[in-house]
Amino acid sequence: MRIRKAVFPVAGMGTRFLPATKSIPKEMLPIVDRPIIQYAVDEAIEAGCDTLIFITGRSKRAVEDYFDRAPELEAELEAKGKTAALELVRNIVPAHVKVLFVRQASPLGLGHAVACASPLINPDEHFAVLLPDDLIDGSPSGVLSQMLRAMRDQAGSVIAVEQVAGKDVSQYGIVAPDSDEGLLMRLRGVVEKPTLEEAPSNLAIVGRYILHGQVLQTLATQGPGSGGEIQLTDALAQEIGSRGLWAYRFGGKRFDCGNKQGFLTANIHFGLKHGY
Repeated sequence: MRIRKAVFPVAGMGTRFLPATKSIPKEMLPIVDRPIIQYAVDEAIEAGCDTLIFITGRSKRAVEDYFDRAPELEAELEAKGKTAALELVRNIVPAHVKVLFVRQASPLGLGHAVACASPLINPDEHFAVLLPDDLIDGSPSGVLSQMLRAMRDQAGSVIAVEQVAGKDVSQYGIVAPDSDEGLLMRLRGVVEKPTLEEAPSNLAIVGRYILHGQVLQTLATQGPGSGGEIQLTDALAQEIGSRGLWAYRFGGKRFDCGNKQGFLTANIHFGLKHGY
């Protein structure tokens, strides 16, 4: 399996980080010296993606500016001989990688955000979805690369999962594996934010997906689910009876940068890792 396109849903309001996110998109908050979004982008590029599709909202202009060229800044850095800083600015994404933006007019859920990318994705190709809030220091490689190696020639979709405490299952989509052995597990069901009593396992879906293009057609006709939103989990459930759906238990450490504690912990982790 090879994937070339990666979708990044970044239209959320980031209300848990107000007042900072009143003017700064949460995806642009720094983890040490790089914005959160950069880590997900680097992971996608490492896995072979050469087309990055950002699903944005009206307050996300800073994300677009970040991935654009900055001629004035580059000229100033070059004039002052700051070559190291100049290389960092010029190589936010490699020259061969395309960056595209699609506006999500209304915040109707993750499934709706992913469906906004459908004009740019063929129905017979696989593509990746990465949620930047889930910042993962993958080991021995990025999570997306791990998932690709695990899937090999499978025709279906695969989602990354992580074991969570019982008290937290109601905050996640939870998978029901045929067996809980090994890293790659075929699924017989997925449940969006179940109670502890309803949860079929404690394996939670986290923000990495490799999806077959047909999932977009399912989303196009799907009604609202949990919370009155278009849920990606509901579309994935339909994959089980068609091409098949797998869960992959990745190697590495995940930081939930959608909350303040996870954001702070990620800063400490990557600061220590790089010797700052």
